[in-house]
This record gives sequence, C-alpha cells and structure tokens, in this order.
Amino acid sequence: MTIKNQKIEFSSIGVIHSSFTNIEGMPLQPNSEHARPGTIEILSDYSDGLKDLEGFSHLILLYNFHQSKKFRLQVQPFLDSELRGVFATRAPARPNQIGLSVVEIEKIEGNIIYLKNLDMLDGTPLLDIKPYIPEFDAPVCTKKGWLESMLSQHCKTKTDNRFENDYIK
Repeated sequence: MTIKNQKIEFSSIGVIHSSFTNIEGMPLQPNSEHARPGTIEILSDYSDGLKDLEGFSHLILLYNFHQSKKFRLQVQPFLDSELRGVFATRAPARPNQIGLSVVEIEKIEGNIIYLKNLDMLDGTPLLDIKPYIPEFDAPVCTKKGWLESMLSQHCKTKTDNRFENDYIK
C-alpha cells in the first residue's frame, strides 16, 4: 500500500472571541484556573446547525491555530523540559495546525455561543463543533504517557514563550 500526502481544504464555520491576544500567558487547557469566558460567533450560513445544541453542557471545538507559522516534529511541551514527539503532546506547533478543546456552554443567543472557559487566541477560526458526551468521549484511560507525573500542575500553569518563534508576529 502506498501512502501519499493529500491536500485537504477547510473553511471556518465561525470565529472564536477571547480575551487572549498573545500566546504567552494563556492557559494550557480550558479546565485551567487561567481559562476565561468568551464567545463563538457562528457564520450565518451555519447558524441553523446550532438547533438543539443548548441541551448540552459541553462542546468539543476543533479549530485552526491560525497564528502558527511552522511545525516541528519534536517539541518541548509545556510542563516538561524534554523533547517529545509532537504527536505525543498537545503543543500548537503541529503539521496541520488543528486544535481541540472541550469547553462549557453558558448560553446560546442566536448565532452566538457564550462559553465559560476558553484557552485559545482571539480571532481563532472555528472548524467544527461536536457535543461532548462523556459516555462516548471519556473512555477509561489507563496510561497517560510522559504526562503521568505532571498532570496535577496543568491547572495552575500558563503558557510561556517556548513556541513564540512558531507564530506570526
């Protein structure tokens, strides 16, 4: 079997608005104590897709790291001082610049989704929304790799400038 690199194009369905305008000092994950409220503005072409979403408490957001300008296959992730394979991390310096966050809905008004906890830059293009369902999305996890001993630190840690050179200035 031959594997070839295929070009894939996506269009945003909306934009994420947050108080974070710089990657330094952002929360590591949306469940961090540093996460902040924000909104998603869904483009009018897609607003009918929000029907029934208010019945869920949490969402999975897929978005584009729009300020990322390059990737590395090995990175020094937040919470660590060793180089790790990028696919063993949640670092933003990724080949396809796709981010994923689970966030909590506060309310939905028209084409605006108000969120309690964001960890992405203002102006981030939103690619997709999926409802978070614990029975589907939270299998029993038995191995947490290199992060096993560091997980208790993530809620109190903010990002630093280690990926600054990977971003557009």
